[in-house]
Amino acid sequence: MSTVALQVDPAVLAEGVNLLWVLVVTFLIFFMHAGFAMLEAGQVRSKNVANQLTKNLLTWSIGVVVFFLIGAGISSMVGSLTGGGGGYSLFGTLSAGSGGWVSWLFGAVFAMTAATIVSGAVAGRAKLRAYVTYTILLAAVIYPVVTGLTWGGGFLASVMGVGFKDFAGGMIVHGMGGIAGLTAAYMLGPRIGRYNDDGTSNVIPGHSLTFAVLGTLVLAFGWYGFNVGTQATIVTFGDAGVVFNGSALGRVALVTTLGMGGGGVAAMAVSALWQGKPDPLWTANGILAGLVGVTGAVPHVTWWGGLLIGLLVGALVLPVFRWTVDSLKIDDVCGVFAVHGAAGGIGTILIPVVGSADGGGYEFLGVDQLIMQIVGVGVVGTWTVLATMAALGIIGALVGLRVSEEEEEAGLDISEHGVSTYPEFGQDGGAVSADGGKEVTHPDDVRTDGGSCCGSPGDSDE
Repeated sequence: MSTVALQVDPAVLAEGVNLLWVLVVTFLIFFMHAGFAMLEAGQVRSKNVANQLTKNLLTWSIGVVVFFLIGAGISSMVGSLTGGGGGYSLFGTLSAGSGGWVSWLFGAVFAMTAATIVSGAVAGRAKLRAYVTYTILLAAVIYPVVTGLTWGGGFLASVMGVGFKDFAGGMIVHGMGGIAGLTAAYMLGPRIGRYNDDGTSNVIPGHSLTFAVLGTLVLAFGWYGFNVGTQATIVTFGDAGVVFNGSALGRVALVTTLGMGGGGVAAMAVSALWQGKPDPLWTANGILAGLVGVTGAVPHVTWWGGLLIGLLVGALVLPVFRWTVDSLKIDDVCGVFAVHGAAGGIGTILIPVVGSADGGGYEFLGVDQLIMQIVGVGVVGTWTVLATMAALGIIGALVGLRVSEEEEEAGLDISEHGVSTYPEFGQDGGAVSADGGKEVTHPDDVRTDGGSCCGSPGDSDE
């Protein structure tokens, strides 16, 4: 065995280890879709759970094929054309070979993460065909343009001599997805019963806090693949021989963890002050916001900088959500703008403010870098809003964006799929009590979807 080992080219060994590492973390990031499915299913009413799960399944199934055939090539083209690079191949991914396909798959799981964020914002009223069509356009053009301008070597990668810093996609993936979701929710309009005639908002509770929290923890687990996995080169070979880049992995893992913890603590504290008692769902959303906030920053900031970013964006989750719902009058069902859009933008902008020197100590990364971060967030956000509005405007004209009032009241599980997620609680639209024991005939009886038995859709809000 020792003789065979000595015959292995160390450079080939290092490349193989790095490719294997990328594949392992890619599979971990893919598993985040299970977390998104649980989180979103838990935050919608029971009559819309199957629809939400279907959207998660189709986001991956259709989106990843489109990104392979079209999206990756568009990203390469945009990067080359806006960055002054050389030639590009729109269909180079199709014949890239094993190493190229590993790199493509790593990019694909990031693309599908951005796409699936949108589904949480438009839950409960979007036509499935409209959502799927938008997913196709996002995977083919909208998201690839963003990656082309940044990671693909486009003008944001080098403008002002510093380039836009976003290590694992705090803004490029999560911020973009959150802003796209907010724009889509605005264009769709609110769910029936979300607002009263005087403009005040009602709470439409999700059907399972358990699902939402478990989905959060699955996402948090997968986030180590998202952040730590982006440190794609873990083994290098040079004059010093084979070197393991353990210190880089350690910094990314630590800042990811501290951002996560800070976000959860701050969101819990704010919810306790705002509502009188600590709220588990807002704590879960704070954990996710903390992770989003440090995603672009993990190798660039001090450990305490990561903690501060997590605390800040976690504290802002509830206020930003209330501003979105109460001031903007946008029904963002799963709070994707507060968790992904705002947290991603703020965390990415703050990178130079809490930056780290090469030796690990604190260093302000400069005014130019701060301006570049603001410009980058602005460009990505503006493109996402305009492209989403254009795409949904066309889709709305062709097939319509949302289901009818009758279909929405019946639930998208029945109207869009002809199935019931919880058939033991009643058939044919019958309203049944939460324990399945009797027909709901009294307004005080609680339905499994959080509503009441006898009133208008608005009466289901608590």
